[in-house]
Amino acid sequence: MANAEAGRPAQNEDFAEKQRENLPGHLLRLGADAPLRLDCGVDLAPVTVAYMTYGTLNADKSNAILVCHALTGDQFAASTHPVTGKPGWWSEIIGPGKPIDTDRFFVICSNVIGGCMGTTGPLDSNPATGKPYGLEFPVITIRDMVRTQVRLLDSLGIGKLFCVIGGSMGAMQVLQWAAEYPDRVHAAIPIAGAARHTAQNIAFHEVGRQAIMADPAWRGGNYLLEGSKPSAGLSVARMAAHITYLSEAALHRKFGRNLQDRQAITFGFDADFQVESYLRHQGITFVDRFDANAYLYITRAMDYFDMAAEHGGVLAEAFRGTDVRFCLISFSSDWLFPTSESRVVVHALNAIAANVSFVEIESDKGHDAFLLHEPEFFNVLEGFIRGNEERIGLSGAAAGGS
Repeated sequence: MANAEAGRPAQNEDFAEKQRENLPGHLLRLGADAPLRLDCGVDLAPVTVAYMTYGTLNADKSNAILVCHALTGDQFAASTHPVTGKPGWWSEIIGPGKPIDTDRFFVICSNVIGGCMGTTGPLDSNPATGKPYGLEFPVITIRDMVRTQVRLLDSLGIGKLFCVIGGSMGAMQVLQWAAEYPDRVHAAIPIAGAARHTAQNIAFHEVGRQAIMADPAWRGGNYLLEGSKPSAGLSVARMAAHITYLSEAALHRKFGRNLQDRQAITFGFDADFQVESYLRHQGITFVDRFDANAYLYITRAMDYFDMAAEHGGVLAEAFRGTDVRFCLISFSSDWLFPTSESRVVVHALNAIAANVSFVEIESDKGHDAFLLHEPEFFNVLEGFIRGNEERIGLSGAAAGGS
């Protein structure tokens, strides 16, 4: 509990463990005897992975689908969020009779390593000091996220996934799965993603990180120990990022130049326009469910992602010999991860004669279209999943889960 005399939290309080006590779902705990080797060379232990499951695993464990979340997502893909009380971010996709049908599939979604919803990250106590890691937490990569998921599946006794699917940063994880563990994946669905982060996207992330680090309450990443919270900086980071998730058409349709609760401009710096009020709301609500240091670490992991880099710049070599069946999906108005980035992956897969299909969905909703109601997108997902289910003669399972 808080140290009343010092006016700040006690140094030996485990903030992450306290948070986990109130989180629904499951926890996988890896002890010092099973450290997680990270790309930066650190053996991280102990490690906790927080995850949710939906549906029932069939007898031969062949109906598992791994859902990989985006930057600001978490494991509550189809569950009420314990902090916001809102439906899961993919509640329209996952569930009985939906494109990812939990009457037929066992769905797993875990919080990524470096996250802030139960999986080990900067909020956790560093066993060497007894204090929250903060910036002492090792830098993680997309491959590290996938390695952690592999450990989770091993613990569940799942040798091969029917499908791995995800959008945005989730698509990066999907591509890493398909490249590094092709024998453990039947089908892969990367949505609104890319095989590397562009300079423009790195630049947007750097603006967000600098906003956080410029907040006096950030305290060099030690805000937990000093009883502060860089809410202003994290809010601005969220506002800047959220603009990239939308299209100009979507912003114009929803807000235009409409004023917010007033008949005329105020000649001041209050939120005169509805779009300003909307962005401020996005920033304010975000800080209630996300950790500032986790934002730094996860955005950096995305920045480092470049699948061709370790293959002499030839992306096709990352997938050479794969038997994975791919379905890549992009959205016409997505300027954060434009269709051209998906085509780069498709061309690389074509170069090695991989089994790949590709669909660009016409939508004016921007990058966030994969999280919104898009019937054509739903139909594509359902068709690809059904086709592969029939192809391998998958045996289903009754609905259930937690």
